[in-house]
Amino acid sequence: MKKVLILAYDFPPYVSVGGLRPHNWYKYLKEFGVEPVIITRQWDNEYGNELDYIAPSKSKETIIEHSTSGTIYRSPYLPNLSNRILLKHGNHRFKIFRKIITAYYEFAQFFYVTGTKKELYSAAQDYLRENKVDAIIATGEPFVLFSFASKLSKEFNTPWIADYRDLWSQYGDVEKNTALKLFYRFFEKRIMRNVNQITTVSEFLEHKIQSLGIDKKFHLLPNGFDHELIDEVAQIEPKNDCLNIAFVGSIYEWHPWQSFILNFCKYINEHPKAELKVNFYGVSGKERIESFIMDNHPELKDYFTFTPRIPNREVLERLAENNVMLLFNYYSYMGTKIFDYLGVKRKIILCYSDDKEANRLKEKYYGIEEIEGISKTLQADLIAATKSGIVVKDAVHLSYVLDDLWQEFVEKGEIECNSIGVEKFSRKEQVEKLAGIIKGLD
Repeated sequence: MKKVLILAYDFPPYVSVGGLRPHNWYKYLKEFGVEPVIITRQWDNEYGNELDYIAPSKSKETIIEHSTSGTIYRSPYLPNLSNRILLKHGNHRFKIFRKIITAYYEFAQFFYVTGTKKELYSAAQDYLRENKVDAIIATGEPFVLFSFASKLSKEFNTPWIADYRDLWSQYGDVEKNTALKLFYRFFEKRIMRNVNQITTVSEFLEHKIQSLGIDKKFHLLPNGFDHELIDEVAQIEPKNDCLNIAFVGSIYEWHPWQSFILNFCKYINEHPKAELKVNFYGVSGKERIESFIMDNHPELKDYFTFTPRIPNREVLERLAENNVMLLFNYYSYMGTKIFDYLGVKRKIILCYSDDKEANRLKEKYYGIEEIEGISKTLQADLIAATKSGIVVKDAVHLSYVLDDLWQEFVEKGEIECNSIGVEKFSRKEQVEKLAGIIKGLD
């Protein structure tokens, strides 16, 4: 049986969509003839929010877990001075000093092994000194893991695979900052020199990475849903106390969430007998959203609920209790939450395809250069192909969609979702492809 060492910073029990991809590799690779060894960090989930990312681990030693699926090495996490100040004094004190420290480690880690992630490198190095593997995989971000994998590949003469879940030097704030862009682009191209092969989630990302002159063999391994967890929640019926609309995960600056909330509230005020609710699960920027609601429609605050970050299984259970899934447009990206939405088979509403305010936000914040000839409407394309929901054009269209949904709920006591062909988006199928890639390495 082949053996692969996987560097994965995000990994359960940490609640992160980025951790689901390597976790499914761990669950299923052995079924296809590859034994996984995961190198990750310890996650104690003490806070239930973003502070878990910088909280020190309870153990200062590497914890080893064995199972029938493989082995997990959980390295200790030691926060740097910036992290410790933030944990002790909060986000509003010593901001400039903390930024200086953070910037130092962010740059220094690409010159030598340092910073809060160095313990992963040490754990991987210790393992490889005593054990032979057939391949090393690093899944990013954080992309310093690519640097670790490159160094380990050279030291132990082992081929490595770079798994891009997102772009590195061509994304968001990095793309807008010339100095950052040049720095990361230099190291990205340098580190990729000795990579054996590259996996990524979409054709769009493949083309963007290739545009840097990175001439390697690519494999597309799209995201998906965990079919075992989906099967476990399949019998959960949506609640019928009201029409429940769910949103899970991150909200980005280009998302027209304010428009959605304002128009949702407008519909409620115009239809006082309508019983609708929006449920946010593990949403980023919770305080900002709550403040916006209280500033604009405090009388409707009970129409919105917020749940902290929860494990993926519980997320799926909560989603299954809802009637409708809310999705914001990611344009050239597919994202990950759409696959869980497809898995639980609840009707999706995508906001928006051509809304004036949403287009303004995209122009200002999206920061991702699109590619001619590659779809800029990946989510809408998938919704159409699977017949899984409604692509909402703009804020005006949203009011009609909400009314149609409410009328259907009143008449039928449910919202029908007659989606087709979603089974092929099981992550297990992608793991089988990954196993084939590993077995085919030179």
